[in-house]
Amino acid sequence: MGLAVMAQDSGWGLFNAVDGPAWLAVVAAILILDLAIYLQNVMFHAVPGLWRLHRMHHADQEFDATTGLRFHPVEIVLSMAIKLAVVGAIGAPPVAVLLFEVLLNATALFNHSNIRLPLAVDRVLRLVLVTPDMHRVHHSVDPRETNSNYGFSLPWWDRLLGTYVAQPAKGHEGMDIGIEQFRTSRAQWLDRMLVQPLRGPASGGALDPRLTTRDADQA
Repeated sequence: MGLAVMAQDSGWGLFNAVDGPAWLAVVAAILILDLAIYLQNVMFHAVPGLWRLHRMHHADQEFDATTGLRFHPVEIVLSMAIKLAVVGAIGAPPVAVLLFEVLLNATALFNHSNIRLPLAVDRVLRLVLVTPDMHRVHHSVDPRETNSNYGFSLPWWDRLLGTYVAQPAKGHEGMDIGIEQFRTSRAQWLDRMLVQPLRGPASGGALDPRLTTRDADQA
């Protein structure tokens, strides 16, 4: 928000350089910031070095609200840098940054929660919001499902950009979550989680050779 205020006072960024309704700038800034988080998630899955950081989040074997808070400190710093760059480039109104951060953190806790919505409610709600069932697919051990449903708040980017998977192949009851490399209880200790980026191959990401090879064979 500090950067947004500075940009507003200095006339930096897109929305500070063009005239338009204030409400439109707020809505557009929230949408752009949400798209940036979607693309950031895609990038952290596609780049092996970044996936090594991000897999601390995916290594959680209990999918619940605490999973929405479980990120490597280096990933948090990089995410902050990305958001600052976007806020500065678009000249996001300070109120839009505030609303986006509230939305992002609230939905991260919601869509990682271990609750089961009635199917009819989930079917309607996931048209406008990422639901727990939708995001749980993203935590599947199957790389084809891990590398889908990247959205955190809004579900539209996955649908528009072809990364949406409605349901896991084995169903939610049969689906395994976590990272195969880090199944022991010792691997879940804080010290081991912090050094996860340095351990083992970067398997499970979007460019996992197991996934690309299998897809090539099927083609």
